[in-house]
Amino acid sequence: MDIGGRRLHVNMAGQGSPCVVLEAGIAASSLSWVLVAKKVAEFATVMTYDRAGFGWSDAAPHRCTALDSARDLALLLEKAEVSGAVLLVGHSFGGLIARIFQQMHPERVSGMVLVDPVCRSEWREADEGRKRMLARGVMLSRRGEWLARLGVVRLALWLLMSGSRAIPKLLARASAGRAAGVTERLTGEVRKMPKELWPQAAAHWSRARSFHAMADALENLPLSVTQIDEKRSLGNSPVAVLSAASANAVELREHAHDAALSTSGSHRVVPECGHWMQLDAPDAIVEAVRALIQTPDAHVNAALRAQGDVGLQADRLS
Repeated sequence: MDIGGRRLHVNMAGQGSPCVVLEAGIAASSLSWVLVAKKVAEFATVMTYDRAGFGWSDAAPHRCTALDSARDLALLLEKAEVSGAVLLVGHSFGGLIARIFQQMHPERVSGMVLVDPVCRSEWREADEGRKRMLARGVMLSRRGEWLARLGVVRLALWLLMSGSRAIPKLLARASAGRAAGVTERLTGEVRKMPKELWPQAAAHWSRARSFHAMADALENLPLSVTQIDEKRSLGNSPVAVLSAASANAVELREHAHDAALSTSGSHRVVPECGHWMQLDAPDAIVEAVRALIQTPDAHVNAALRAQGDVGLQADRLS
């Protein structure tokens, strides 16, 4: 869909209000939501999309900060003619985008499900170890961009998904030292998706622009976590925060704090799942979405906000 001289890939399924918008993590595409989206579409309208530079979407003319992505989401909702309030579901970095979108357009949000959201304090006050970790992630992403241009990533991912491990490791080590670990981690997540989607996911990560976007998002992560107004209350807007079983104590404290920002907030640790909850425990996310849609306050707020949008449009036309 064209949002002003560039295109973002978007999928819409199901029917009903509010529309549920699924926001992917820092290096993921709409494909990461396939297990959740299919089930949510059984009882609601659901929208998945690829942020600029990822999946099928065009590269961004701007930085990949959470604020920039929230602005793109606003444009996309306008172009897709999604009226009324939406229910935002954000995984990891996507949770940051959801929070920023909500503080920019509170009237457009009926509720949020934050799925193991990125821990802002860990990056806002990053110690030397985390700074080195982030710098290494940026470096490997830049290296991945170069390898993708050479076709090495495409070959390594194809071989890994075919079951071969030795050859991809040799290829990566011969061309870029420790890049084998990057392709193996990517493949590990791809393998959790339905098998028919593997070639599409591999194709996305064979494109240099995906690695370029990931490097930019990682490089700007310390800036992105400062773009939230930490003192802002979420009022009575329903919020469900889901923590992975692998979350550490600092992350759990921040997740509980974020849930408490709303008088209709809840926090739950989902057992036996890692950070990629939408692939490890999709039903937990689906049930959280269902619960927020069935919350009377969410229905009332969505209806009132939709009426408010209609009123504003009428005022503009008169």
